[in-house]
Amino acid sequence: MIEPGGLAIRDVVVRYGRSRRDTTTTAVDGVTLDVAGGEVLALLGPSGCGKSSLLRAVAGLEPVAAGTIEFDGEDLADVPVHRRGFGLLFQEGQLFPHRDVGRNVAYGLEIQKMSRADRDARVEELLEAVGLTGYARRAVATLSGGQQQRVALARSLAPQPRLLLLDEPLSALDRQLRERLAHDVRRTLKDTGTTSVFVTHDHAEAFTVADRVAVMDAGRLLQVDTPDALRTAPASDRVAEFLGI
Repeated sequence: MIEPGGLAIRDVVVRYGRSRRDTTTTAVDGVTLDVAGGEVLALLGPSGCGKSSLLRAVAGLEPVAAGTIEFDGEDLADVPVHRRGFGLLFQEGQLFPHRDVGRNVAYGLEIQKMSRADRDARVEELLEAVGLTGYARRAVATLSGGQQQRVALARSLAPQPRLLLLDEPLSALDRQLRERLAHDVRRTLKDTGTTSVFVTHDHAEAFTVADRVAVMDAGRLLQVDTPDALRTAPASDRVAEFLGI
């Protein structure tokens, strides 16, 4: 049994219709996967392998054709997106341009009706966690792309989500910045104890961020292991080929 605060995915299938004649494509094909409480797990694979579809199914943004998804022992089949208590972070941080940095981070806290003093303290705590101490009153338009993603990460963490789902959050940045931010994202997630699923097509990024990496291809799970184990003992030629081993 998965420990408290953990995610349990069992035999999950996600399908998409491609025409009015009801021809479908299977994006996720019978995936079974556990994510322990406080763990950072990366879903790694080439474009179109089903990793983002699986993430969206966990979030409740895509229907599950078969299988089950549970969090902390609760079946999520009938739980709408806004009641799952999950955070989402995408490639584009989608910050609010009319709000300064602090008010962007505070957005979810305002919805929770937290007191002003507690909200301000939480914002400062998270800006420090992502390396942006003193940026609360800055306009988001004055920030670099990397700084904007840091703000987006802080905003997603502010309401203390039960699970944080990150879909290619660094892919729009240049290589050098992605490498630096990958280390910062891991530190922030581990420091806050946030159970997380991180989608990426970049194995170096996955190995930097995650405790374990789940390699996917053509909708199926090929191997789930630690970065060191994947480097030294890929389970198949396909895994080795994708990792460049």
